[in-house]
Amino acid sequence: MKLVRYGAPGAEKPGMVDAQGQVRDLSAHVADIAGAALGVAELARLAAIDPATLPVVAVDRYGPCVGAVGKFLCIGLNYSDHAAETGATVPTEPVIFTKATSAIIGPDDNVEIPKGSTKTDWEVELGIVIGTEARYVDEADAEQHIAGYCVINDVSERAFQLERQGTWDKGKGCDTFGPIGPWLVTRDEVADPTALGMWLAVNGHRYQDGSTATMVYKPAFIVSYVSQFMSLQPGDVISTGTPPGVGMGQKPPVFLKAGDVMELGIEGLGQQRQTVVAYKA
Repeated sequence: MKLVRYGAPGAEKPGMVDAQGQVRDLSAHVADIAGAALGVAELARLAAIDPATLPVVAVDRYGPCVGAVGKFLCIGLNYSDHAAETGATVPTEPVIFTKATSAIIGPDDNVEIPKGSTKTDWEVELGIVIGTEARYVDEADAEQHIAGYCVINDVSERAFQLERQGTWDKGKGCDTFGPIGPWLVTRDEVADPTALGMWLAVNGHRYQDGSTATMVYKPAFIVSYVSQFMSLQPGDVISTGTPPGVGMGQKPPVFLKAGDVMELGIEGLGQQRQTVVAYKA
């Protein structure tokens, strides 16, 4: 099942994508694709609805595919080939950092270069959406807490992240730095989340062309690991790392500027397209 949220920012409605790629309105059946609606029983209830009985809607804008995100967590240096391009070694345990939930935007919304930025960069990533509370869960049981998967662009300001002291969060949580969607693809439709092609292009030039196969720490392990430090709640999102090809890894480095267009996608999870705009006071 592919679930979406569509409409104006802050007023998104829930929808389902049918077999023909049309969006069907779910407003009569669920208030939002968020929180308790992501639980096993609720997802089963939605999956049992015949899409043909739902109104077809024209979509002018996709919103983030998950609403009311409580925690937006990320795993750093989780691809062996990306770690190599940055000159880093794969950490012996997952690196966890956060993106501010105020960074979350729709998959095709504009990405804004922050005030004072000199090194805004891109990262296509597989996102995990939590469906049921996970607290001290074993890896063998972790998948049952996953509602589904989505595409995330972990936009990053490298000078803020690496040169301004402190944690990575400074360069990760800027406004518009978290495009999510277009679809939340439920777990039953993703046969192997560790074997998905993923790519990202800027102005038509493909910089990232990788696979979740080079992910070091896999989704089930990540959910189990994070749950040892904090409970994961329905609707929490975890971005799981990026393959090589980021801007700072180019020789010489390449960073985003106003007018650039990012296009990215993951096999079976849909595509995003963002235009980069300058900060305006």
